[in-house]
Amino acid sequence: MTARRFFLVSALLVAATASFPIAAQKFEPHVGQAGKDVIWVPTPDEVVDRMLTMAQLVPGDIHFDLGAGDGKIAIAAAKRGAIATGVEYNADMAKYANERAQAAGVAGVGPGKAMIRQADIFVTDFSKATVITLYLLPTLNMKLRPQILSMKPGTRVVSHSFTMEDWEADEISTLDGRKAYFWLVPAQIGGNWSLEAGSQRAEVVFEQTFQKVNGWVNLSKTVQGGLREARLRGPDIAFAYVDQSGMRREFAGKVDGKRMEGTFRDAKGQEGRWSAARR
Repeated sequence: MTARRFFLVSALLVAATASFPIAAQKFEPHVGQAGKDVIWVPTPDEVVDRMLTMAQLVPGDIHFDLGAGDGKIAIAAAKRGAIATGVEYNADMAKYANERAQAAGVAGVGPGKAMIRQADIFVTDFSKATVITLYLLPTLNMKLRPQILSMKPGTRVVSHSFTMEDWEADEISTLDGRKAYFWLVPAQIGGNWSLEAGSQRAEVVFEQTFQKVNGWVNLSKTVQGGLREARLRGPDIAFAYVDQSGMRREFAGKVDGKRMEGTFRDAKGQEGRWSAARR
């Protein structure tokens, strides 16, 4: 073959190859894969199931999985009827997770559907969530904690393996050595409240550390009675005190921003409505 003919044949081969590009290699995640803030480690199926059970997730819940990875948790939530959104920083992983949702028959937006967004969890608005799931490092949980605590009281939060430090969990489940932590976002009630219960008027002061509350009622200018069995669970509040006459009064109700209201009863069985406004 002459040099000129060899050159022409080679050029034709190069041109033919260029017209048929090599297919891109399909993305497959691997355990330990580096991410923006954490490495990827999948959550076992039984832990996913327990996390969603702890959250008491039901059809119609608005679920956000922060750090969605392969979409496993969002897909499982969608299969339970939730409106599920995963937030994943890695674009390839987000695409892969949406393909998994498609294969599972739950891809999309709405009840019983899951969508994985390619986004940064720290600039994502998840304020409408009723359920949040996490599998992040403690430092990242703590970075998210102020935003979570500002959410609607009663929002359910579940973390695989890692805590919120001094915000103690309302429940800890253990599965084959793995832990899942559950919190209910508490209403913010710390401070002074003006209480009205029938003909009774009083000032109640609550001290609050996350969901743990205590306090007292001002029974006169010089007498303060301590609150008994004070409990706060999401927006639900209960407490009791003994008044100046020795009568025990019990209160149960709900907190709604700067107001709370509910029902009361005393030791004689008398009942009625009560309300309180933040001072």
